Amino acid sequence: MKEQYQDIDEYIADLRAAINSSPDCANHLYNLGVALLSKREFQEAESAFLDAVSKAPRLAEAYVQLGGICLQRGDLDGCLNYNKEAANSRPRFAVAWGNIGFVHLQRGEAAEAAAAFTKAVKWDPAFIQGVASLAAAQYMLGNLDESIALSERALQQQPGFGPAYNNLALAWLEKGDGKKALKNANLALANGFDVPEDFLKELEAYRTE
Repeated sequence: MKEQYQDIDEYIADLRAAINSSPDCANHLYNLGVALLSKREFQEAESAFLDAVSKAPRLAEAYVQLGGICLQRGDLDGCLNYNKEAANSRPRFAVAWGNIGFVHLQRGEAAEAAAAFTKAVKWDPAFIQGVASLAAAQYMLGNLDESIALSERALQQQPGFGPAYNNLALAWLEKGDGKKALKNANLALANGFDVPEDFLKELEAYRTE
Protein backbone atom coordinates (compact mmCIF):
# COMPACT_ATOMS: atom_id res chain seq x y z
CA MET A 1 0.00 0.00 0.00
CA LYS A 2 1.28 3.43 -0.91
CA GLU A 3 2.45 5.53 2.01
CA GLN A 4 0.13 8.45 1.28
CA TYR A 5 -2.99 6.38 1.98
CA GLN A 6 -4.55 6.16 5.42
CA ASP A 7 -5.68 2.55 4.94
CA ILE A 8 -5.96 -0.21 2.38
CA ASP A 9 -9.61 0.58 1.57
CA GLU A 10 -8.70 4.12 0.56
CA TYR A 11 -5.96 2.76 -1.68
CA ILE A 12 -8.39 0.26 -3.26
CA ALA A 13 -10.98 2.98 -3.85
CA ASP A 14 -8.35 5.13 -5.56
CA LEU A 15 -7.24 2.20 -7.74
CA ARG A 16 -10.84 1.50 -8.77
CA ALA A 17 -11.26 5.16 -9.73
CA ALA A 18 -8.06 5.02 -11.76
CA ILE A 19 -9.27 1.84 -13.51
CA ASN A 20 -12.58 3.52 -14.35
CA SER A 21 -10.60 6.30 -16.01
CA SER A 22 -8.12 3.94 -17.71
CA PRO A 23 -9.79 0.53 -17.99
CA ASP A 24 -6.98 -0.91 -20.14
CA CYS A 25 -4.20 -0.21 -17.62
CA ALA A 26 -2.93 -3.64 -16.60
CA ASN A 27 -0.70 -2.21 -13.86
CA HIS A 28 -3.66 -0.65 -12.05
CA LEU A 29 -5.53 -3.96 -12.27
CA TYR A 30 -2.51 -5.87 -10.98
CA ASN A 31 -2.06 -3.46 -8.06
CA LEU A 32 -5.77 -3.80 -7.27
CA GLY A 33 -5.38 -7.58 -7.18
CA VAL A 34 -2.42 -7.33 -4.79
CA ALA A 35 -4.36 -4.95 -2.53
CA LEU A 36 -7.37 -7.26 -2.47
CA LEU A 37 -5.14 -10.22 -1.67
CA SER A 38 -3.86 -8.35 1.37
CA LYS A 39 -7.48 -8.34 2.59
CA ARG A 40 -7.84 -12.05 1.68
CA GLU A 41 -10.56 -11.21 -0.82
CA PHE A 42 -9.44 -14.01 -3.11
CA GLN A 43 -12.28 -14.04 -5.64
CA GLU A 44 -12.12 -10.31 -6.29
CA ALA A 45 -8.32 -10.46 -6.47
CA GLU A 46 -8.50 -13.32 -8.97
CA SER A 47 -10.88 -11.29 -11.12
CA ALA A 48 -8.50 -8.31 -11.05
CA PHE A 49 -5.50 -10.44 -12.06
CA LEU A 50 -7.48 -12.11 -14.86
CA ASP A 51 -8.45 -8.66 -16.13
CA ALA A 52 -4.80 -7.62 -15.92
CA VAL A 53 -3.56 -10.51 -18.08
CA SER A 54 -6.39 -9.96 -20.54
CA LYS A 55 -4.94 -6.46 -21.07
CA ALA A 56 -1.27 -7.52 -20.85
CA PRO A 57 -0.93 -11.25 -21.68
CA ARG A 58 2.78 -11.26 -20.80
CA LEU A 59 2.36 -9.85 -17.27
CA ALA A 60 4.22 -12.69 -15.57
CA GLU A 61 3.67 -11.44 -12.01
CA ALA A 62 -0.09 -11.65 -12.45
CA TYR A 63 0.12 -15.30 -13.52
CA VAL A 64 2.19 -16.06 -10.42
CA GLN A 65 -0.44 -14.39 -8.24
CA LEU A 66 -3.18 -16.40 -9.94
CA GLY A 67 -1.16 -19.53 -9.27
CA GLY A 68 -0.94 -18.57 -5.61
CA ILE A 69 -4.71 -18.19 -5.41
CA CYS A 70 -5.11 -21.65 -6.94
CA LEU A 71 -2.68 -23.07 -4.39
CA GLN A 72 -4.62 -21.42 -1.56
CA ARG A 73 -7.70 -23.42 -2.56
CA GLY A 74 -5.77 -26.64 -3.14
CA ASP A 75 -5.77 -26.54 -6.94
CA LEU A 76 -2.26 -27.79 -7.81
CA ASP A 77 -3.08 -28.10 -11.52
CA GLY A 78 -4.16 -24.48 -11.68
CA CYS A 79 -1.08 -23.37 -9.76
CA LEU A 80 1.19 -25.29 -12.11
CA ASN A 81 -0.50 -24.03 -15.28
CA TYR A 82 -0.45 -20.37 -14.26
CA ASN A 83 3.20 -20.54 -13.28
CA LYS A 84 4.00 -22.18 -16.61
CA GLU A 85 2.28 -19.19 -18.23
CA ALA A 86 4.47 -16.91 -16.13
CA ALA A 87 7.63 -18.78 -17.16
CA ASN A 88 6.57 -18.71 -20.81
CA SER A 89 6.02 -14.97 -20.55
CA ARG A 90 9.37 -14.39 -18.82
CA PRO A 91 11.70 -17.40 -19.10
CA ARG A 92 14.19 -15.98 -16.56
CA PHE A 93 11.55 -15.46 -13.85
CA ALA A 94 12.97 -17.48 -10.96
CA VAL A 95 9.84 -17.28 -8.80
CA ALA A 96 7.73 -18.93 -11.49
CA TRP A 97 10.23 -21.78 -11.88
CA GLY A 98 10.37 -22.16 -8.11
CA ASN A 99 6.59 -22.49 -7.93
CA ILE A 100 6.58 -25.02 -10.76
CA GLY A 101 9.17 -27.02 -8.85
CA PHE A 102 7.12 -26.79 -5.67
CA VAL A 103 4.05 -28.33 -7.33
CA HIS A 104 6.12 -31.17 -8.78
CA LEU A 105 7.74 -31.75 -5.37
CA GLN A 106 4.30 -31.93 -3.74
CA ARG A 107 3.34 -34.59 -6.27
CA GLY A 108 6.52 -36.61 -5.70
CA GLU A 109 7.73 -35.84 -9.23
CA ALA A 110 11.35 -35.40 -8.24
CA ALA A 111 12.95 -35.22 -11.69
CA GLU A 112 10.53 -32.55 -12.90
CA ALA A 113 10.96 -30.65 -9.63
CA ALA A 114 14.75 -30.76 -9.91
CA ALA A 115 14.62 -29.44 -13.48
CA ALA A 116 12.42 -26.51 -12.46
CA PHE A 117 14.44 -25.64 -9.35
CA THR A 118 17.66 -25.81 -11.38
CA LYS A 119 16.25 -23.09 -13.64
CA ALA A 120 15.07 -21.08 -10.64
CA VAL A 121 18.51 -20.96 -9.04
CA LYS A 122 20.21 -20.42 -12.40
CA TRP A 123 18.27 -17.20 -12.88
CA ASP A 124 18.48 -16.18 -9.22
CA PRO A 125 21.44 -17.76 -7.38
CA ALA A 126 20.40 -15.96 -4.17
CA PHE A 127 16.96 -17.69 -4.21
CA ILE A 128 17.61 -19.66 -1.02
CA GLN A 129 14.25 -21.47 -0.97
CA GLY A 130 14.96 -22.62 -4.51
CA VAL A 131 18.42 -23.92 -3.54
CA ALA A 132 17.03 -25.81 -0.52
CA SER A 133 14.14 -27.21 -2.56
CA LEU A 134 16.55 -28.39 -5.25
CA ALA A 135 18.45 -30.18 -2.46
CA ALA A 136 15.19 -31.88 -1.43
CA ALA A 137 14.52 -32.96 -5.02
CA GLN A 138 18.04 -34.36 -5.38
CA TYR A 139 17.56 -36.29 -2.12
CA MET A 140 14.36 -37.80 -3.53
CA LEU A 141 16.31 -38.80 -6.65
CA GLY A 142 18.97 -40.49 -4.52
CA ASN A 143 21.67 -37.96 -5.41
CA LEU A 144 22.79 -37.62 -1.80
CA ASP A 145 26.15 -35.90 -2.27
CA GLU A 146 24.58 -33.31 -4.56
CA SER A 147 21.76 -32.80 -2.07
CA ILE A 148 24.24 -32.24 0.76
CA ALA A 149 26.28 -29.78 -1.31
CA LEU A 150 23.17 -27.77 -2.16
CA SER A 151 22.01 -27.68 1.47
CA GLU A 152 25.44 -26.47 2.54
CA ARG A 153 25.28 -23.80 -0.17
CA ALA A 154 21.92 -22.65 1.20
CA LEU A 155 23.38 -22.44 4.70
CA GLN A 156 26.33 -20.40 3.46
CA GLN A 157 23.79 -17.90 2.18
CA GLN A 158 21.62 -18.00 5.31
CA PRO A 159 23.11 -19.92 8.27
CA GLY A 160 19.79 -20.14 10.13
CA PHE A 161 17.71 -21.65 7.31
CA GLY A 162 15.95 -24.56 9.00
CA PRO A 163 14.79 -26.50 5.91
CA ALA A 164 18.39 -26.89 4.75
CA TYR A 165 19.35 -28.51 8.07
CA ASN A 166 16.40 -30.88 7.72
CA ASN A 167 17.54 -31.82 4.21
CA LEU A 168 21.02 -32.50 5.58
CA ALA A 169 19.58 -34.70 8.32
CA LEU A 170 17.69 -36.78 5.79
CA ALA A 171 20.66 -37.10 3.46
CA TRP A 172 23.16 -38.02 6.19
CA LEU A 173 20.83 -40.67 7.60
CA GLU A 174 20.44 -42.14 4.13
CA LYS A 175 24.24 -42.21 3.84
CA GLY A 176 24.43 -44.11 7.15
CA ASP A 177 25.74 -41.34 9.41
CA GLY A 178 23.08 -41.15 12.10
CA LYS A 179 25.08 -38.84 14.36
CA LYS A 180 25.37 -36.18 11.64
CA ALA A 181 21.70 -36.70 10.88
CA LEU A 182 20.73 -36.13 14.52
CA LYS A 183 22.96 -33.05 14.78
CA ASN A 184 21.32 -31.48 11.71
CA ALA A 185 17.80 -32.40 12.82
CA ASN A 186 18.47 -30.61 16.11
CA LEU A 187 19.77 -27.59 14.20
CA ALA A 188 16.63 -27.64 12.06
CA LEU A 189 14.50 -27.59 15.22
CA ALA A 190 16.61 -24.83 16.76
CA ASN A 191 16.04 -22.72 13.65
CA GLY A 192 12.27 -23.07 13.65
CA PHE A 193 11.74 -26.00 11.29
CA ASP A 194 9.03 -28.47 12.28
CA VAL A 195 10.92 -31.77 11.97
CA PRO A 196 8.47 -34.70 11.68
CA GLU A 197 8.02 -36.58 14.95
CA ASP A 198 8.56 -39.99 13.35
CA PHE A 199 11.90 -38.86 11.94
CA LEU A 200 13.02 -37.56 15.35
CA LYS A 201 12.08 -40.87 16.95
CA GLU A 202 14.13 -42.73 14.34
CA LEU A 203 17.14 -40.55 15.16
CA GLU A 204 16.89 -41.21 18.91
CA ALA A 205 18.89 -44.40 18.40
CA TYR A 206 21.91 -42.25 17.55
CA ARG A 207 21.72 -40.07 20.63
CA THR A 208 24.66 -40.67 22.99
CA GLU A 209 25.05 -39.76 26.64
